[in-house]
Amino acid sequence: MGYYIIIIISMLVSWYISSKLKSKFEYYSNVHLRNGLSGKEVAEKMLRDNGINDVQVISVPGQLTDHYNPADKTVNLSEGVYMQRNAAAAAVAAHECGHAVQHAVGYSMLQLRSKLVPVVQISSNLMQFVIIAGIGIMAATASEQNPRGNTLVLAIGVIMFAATTLFAFITLPVEYDASNRAMKWLKDTGTVTAEEFVGVKDSLKWAARTYVVAAIGSLAQLLYWASLLLGSRRN
Repeated sequence: MGYYIIIIISMLVSWYISSKLKSKFEYYSNVHLRNGLSGKEVAEKMLRDNGINDVQVISVPGQLTDHYNPADKTVNLSEGVYMQRNAAAAAVAAHECGHAVQHAVGYSMLQLRSKLVPVVQISSNLMQFVIIAGIGIMAATASEQNPRGNTLVLAIGVIMFAATTLFAFITLPVEYDASNRAMKWLKDTGTVTAEEFVGVKDSLKWAARTYVVAAIGSLAQLLYWASLLLGSRRN
């Protein structure tokens, strides 16, 4: 029951933040840039201003699917952001270029996150199955001498979950730093006006909160599974 309460609370908070983010982007999508630049043009300008000439700006399908891919050095902008000429598009485009700048200057937290990607991919695909199997094995191996049974598999599952939680928290400074780089460049270069900058800052603020909620939710689940494991060992 405790696990389901954590999941429900996390889902409700995540839904609220996501809904707020979408409404903010819809609102600031109506704040058109006076300079007339599209998201693609904003991104290309920020890359040039930072001396980055080997990163390509491309369009990808979907909404809020924007991301920077360090493997092939591409800034991937969703169709709306790529073509639109408003504060929301400028915010997203500049933020993703912030990751490209991080990559170019060797930002330590981005490098650490990149190194964890293979481990996290494996863990995220398997951890739920391992945890469920671990709980099942505990029940099947329980005895009078050992009421909680064998906890090894559950321990492996908790370690895997811990890796994904660590990744979520390492992501926070990476995302905030990319947003700070984006806002500084947009403001210092005069790419957006003071009024447009308000929209940029507010949009990025709500986008960052989605990562905060994800990290806290992951930590709450980790603590729950860890409590089961530690409780069984105490018993």
